[in-house]
Amino acid sequence: MMVKVREWRERRGMTYRALADQAGIALSTLYRIESGAASPTVAMLEKIARALDVRVIDLIPTEPKRRPTRGKRT
Repeated sequence: MMVKVREWRERRGMTYRALADQAGIALSTLYRIESGAASPTVAMLEKIARALDVRVIDLIPTEPKRRPTRGKRT
């Protein structure tokens, strides 16, 4: 699951180290989450959200609304 951690970290002007320290997670784990190589647990998302002062839902990307497709008529 891709999350919007990098987007919020950059908005807050935080370094990787600052966010990892404030959230209480390993720096390598944060790198892996931001790159999409690892999916964070709910508990980890809560820690990151708290450190960024956002809601957990703010870290989860929303899917773009899809337009219904029409079937071909024959």
